Amino acid sequence: MLRVRDLTKTYRAAGEEVLVLRGVNLDIAAGERVALSGESGSGKSTLLHLIAGLDRADGGEISLADAQLSDLPDAGRAALRRDRLGLVFQQFNLIPSLSVEDNLKFQSRIAGRHDAAWHSELVERLGLSGLLKRYPEQLSGGQQQRVAIGRALAVKPLLLLADEPTGNLDEATADDVLALARDLVARTGCGFLMVTHSARLAATLDRQIHLHAGLIA
Repeated sequence: MLRVRDLTKTYRAAGEEVLVLRGVNLDIAAGERVALSGESGSGKSTLLHLIAGLDRADGGEISLADAQLSDLPDAGRAALRRDRLGLVFQQFNLIPSLSVEDNLKFQSRIAGRHDAAWHSELVERLGLSGLLKRYPEQLSGGQQQRVAIGRALAVKPLLLLADEPTGNLDEATADDVLALARDLVARTGCGFLMVTHSARLAATLDRQIHLHAGLIA
């Protein structure tokens, strides 16, 4: 479902070129849940941003189902994020002017794929029934991350990408949120790639991979 081959990426920092990724290869099957770890600065977030089409690689290939990201213009990559990808970040990134309910529906509505029955199931499974009319600032961190996960999964993506999704949560809340994410990913059959520094949380997924010196170890 996701195929990454010989991916390279270089950045300029302080007038010097820094090779962040130097030939990354990665495959994720539909329904597979994969944890990505690595030292700070090893390129984990860079890899996720490239897979999401938020940045362009210097070389190599990224395929999501039948789409080749390197062949897509900016508008095509934006459409891919809208229709086929779910993105969850450490900072939640909810829209402060929208209610919980409208945040949950946001991506699926702009993708033209809102499913009322699936929306209701997400609300119930995520424990958000009594919070739909609230706004993000009225929620705890764990509640906000549940909304972010629900929004990402509402479109029934092919792949869910999560960058340290529990980094701002206490341990018990992190466990609850990740358990819900695992269950909902299993329910939809989408792939799941999560960046995490926690070996304990990584061990709850199907496979663990490590990024070191720009390569998957």
